[in-house]
Amino acid sequence: MLDPTTKRKLTARLKRAEGQISALRRMLDEDAYCVDVLLQISAAQGALGKAGQVLLGEHIRTCVADAFATGDEVDRDEKVDELMDVFSRYGGLGR
Repeated sequence: MLDPTTKRKLTARLKRAEGQISALRRMLDEDAYCVDVLLQISAAQGALGKAGQVLLGEHIRTCVADAFATGDEVDRDEKVDELMDVFSRYGGLGR
């Protein structure tokens, strides 16, 4: 479960990304210049990447830290495997 501060941060970043994606649709409808559309795509990707960073950091500080603190080897190994999967799938977070 996310704390209220983290939820607010994530919500703000996702709303920003939604706005940028809406702007992309308008730009396409209006036949905007290709480079302008590409820059807007990059901005939307950046907003989503930052949201991912916030969520990943919170996951490490809470879920992963708890798994290590409890000393439960199975839980700890599961959390490490999850992180490895996240890093391999989303290695571009924050680029």
